[in-house]
Amino acid sequence: MTELEDRLERFETLTAECELITKLATDSKKREFYLRLGEQYRQLAADMRQVIAAKAATKAAA
Repeated sequence: MTELEDRLERFETLTAECELITKLATDSKKREFYLRLGEQYRQLAADMRQVIAAKAATKAAA
């Protein structure tokens, strides 16, 4: 697995953890915090997927 794929996996794991904490949190401030944090990790994972795809396309074209 490449470093980029490792990072993608980590962002996906963090997203899932934040989603779980959001569901379990009883404090509304914590729930909102982890909801936002999960959204940021989800965006980072999406960005990482794009980088991996672009890198794969560059390799295929070469």
